Amino acid sequence: MALGPEIYDTPAAGPAKDRRLFVFNGGFISNRRVRRILQLSGYSLHLGMPRAGDAIAVWGNAGTAHRGLAVAEKRDLPVVRVEDALLRSLFPGRAGEPPLGLLVDHKGLHFDPKQPSDLEEILTAHPLDDTALLDRARGAIHRIAEAHLTKYSGFDPTHPAPDPGYVLVIDQTLGDASVAASGADRSRFLEMLVFAQQENPGARIIIKTHPETAAGFRSGHFGPEDANDRITLLTAPISPWTLFEGAVRVYTVSSQMGFEAIFAGHKPRVFGQPFYAGWGLTEDEFPVQRRQRVLTRAQLFAGTMILYPKWYDPHCDCLCDIETAIEAMAAQTRAWREDHRGWVASDMRLWKRQPLQRFFGRWSPVTYRNNPDAARAAGKPWMVWASKETKDHAGAVRVEDGFLRSRGLGADLVPPLSLVCDDLGIYYDPRKPSRLENHIVARAKLRSDQSRRATRLIAALRDAGLSKYNLGGDIMPADLPAGRRILVPGQVENDASILTGTGDVSTNLALLTCARAAHPDAVILYKPHPDVEAGLRPGAIDAEGLADRVLTHADPVALLAHVDEVWTMTSLLGFEALLRGIKVVTLGAPFYAGWGLTEDRGAIPTRRGAGVTLEGVVHAALIDYPRYFDPRTGTACPVEVVVERLAAGDVPRRGVTNRLLAKLQGVFATQAHLWRRG
Repeated sequence: MALGPEIYDTPAAGPAKDRRLFVFNGGFISNRRVRRILQLSGYSLHLGMPRAGDAIAVWGNAGTAHRGLAVAEKRDLPVVRVEDALLRSLFPGRAGEPPLGLLVDHKGLHFDPKQPSDLEEILTAHPLDDTALLDRARGAIHRIAEAHLTKYSGFDPTHPAPDPGYVLVIDQTLGDASVAASGADRSRFLEMLVFAQQENPGARIIIKTHPETAAGFRSGHFGPEDANDRITLLTAPISPWTLFEGAVRVYTVSSQMGFEAIFAGHKPRVFGQPFYAGWGLTEDEFPVQRRQRVLTRAQLFAGTMILYPKWYDPHCDCLCDIETAIEAMAAQTRAWREDHRGWVASDMRLWKRQPLQRFFGRWSPVTYRNNPDAARAAGKPWMVWASKETKDHAGAVRVEDGFLRSRGLGADLVPPLSLVCDDLGIYYDPRKPSRLENHIVARAKLRSDQSRRATRLIAALRDAGLSKYNLGGDIMPADLPAGRRILVPGQVENDASILTGTGDVSTNLALLTCARAAHPDAVILYKPHPDVEAGLRPGAIDAEGLADRVLTHADPVALLAHVDEVWTMTSLLGFEALLRGIKVVTLGAPFYAGWGLTEDRGAIPTRRGAGVTLEGVVHAALIDYPRYFDPRTGTACPVEVVVERLAAGDVPRRGVTNRLLAKLQGVFATQAHLWRRG
């Protein structure tokens, strides 16, 4: 999965393939992810004594680094310094989580100003003037801030922040290598605190503790004894990006938060000598004299976050660009933020419970309570299957299948690869706003990186011929009648989108009649819904005299290449036709209608009216709204991973037991529908 250009190696790096690295720190051997990233970067790890031509790998400036450094000095061998990348994981490494990338440096430590590092050489000597590179940097900066990502992203971005107007002073842990490298100690932190008060008379001072301090792993330089009526010690896990918004000034010794503050628009006051100081973007109390170049924010980010690190794609097990790494981290972070408190679920069919547990229960198990009062009393986030919602479920989040679901029908009990959670409404019900509608409105204007991502996604879907269910089908008949062909997709007539999103035209027969009346001379092709064809759901009709051809067991997406227009009530096939540049006429109010992309003959909510591009709707519907599940790794993933899995057929399929259960379920559903209509 690649979301941007595949630029993996820096000009300063470029190790020979399979260069032998000898290690004297057990972490290199025990951490599988670290070993794998180094292997993909062209290194092989070894124990024992090195010989000429080998190199010694040490982990930053860790307590065990002296072992490798001693061997390197004795044998006159080069040292390769390895550190975690600056977007690492949900939680600190001491919690046992593997890193998303590594910093591999052949000259020094990026955080140690005593000697130049590969990073400093990039920031000093690389032109950093390529427009595409800088555009990528700007897009990545926006995306990281939008998703509230940082080195350790395991926090709730909705956690309330202090009232704005404060001065932010950033604490760090005792023993932090970057603090020691800057020659700082507690006295330096106290000096910084004094400056923050003197330079901002009357302003509130907030000291932000380090996540490892809040988690109990390591102490910080500040404690309760440093707080008073003006100074507050903040231990709550508040997003750095939220804190930056309310801060009037930012003070740091060498924290990564100082680096991030630059991209939030601040010029932090720096009392150490971190890698980001000395480039004209900070106020430096202790300048690094050899750093004289003035950089823009985009240039600093490009060198530090794009050219320098080795990023890893955990879904494809390969090195990747920063865009791919960001989206992998964003997907995992979103899942943790929504799921770590645990869910209680209501009205979920038995067969859905195991897939829902895999989807939502990684951090805390999903429990099931069909009684609304009992579910509400559980005190956890509460979900209900959207079509089962009643007035008794007030306060529950609605859950439904996403738009890239599986290879196989939901009615066949094939587990989904995407689900949507909606706390406002649900996408198929136009009677009230939904979270998807809000996403679409927000994407009326796209940044260039968002537009590029949506465009690539559309191309990938078209090239792979993907749709919601990806059923395949018989080869397209070679003798389709000539003329202007109009495809009319049938739907399940008791589908929730029909019951909530249609008016006078709410049956397949009525839809087909309208299409024929509007186009008496056109070639009308009727495609029954797969669930109806399979006998699982109601909606079968006699299309004789209205359709020129009834196309059973045909791939609906393949049909789109042979038609000029699609008429639909609320079918997702209308959305899939838009992705392929085909005119779509709607007689209901599907989520993609009302934005200027379709000819709408149904009643569209007046609240829809933003001029949204196709890329904007695609970004909202396929990137922002759903969550995705990678069946290979068993973890949350971005949409591009599911596209690859579906294209390769590397997804769950139905079994014999599921098929029998689905048939039985379909019989009951059909009888209930006929009883209601009769």
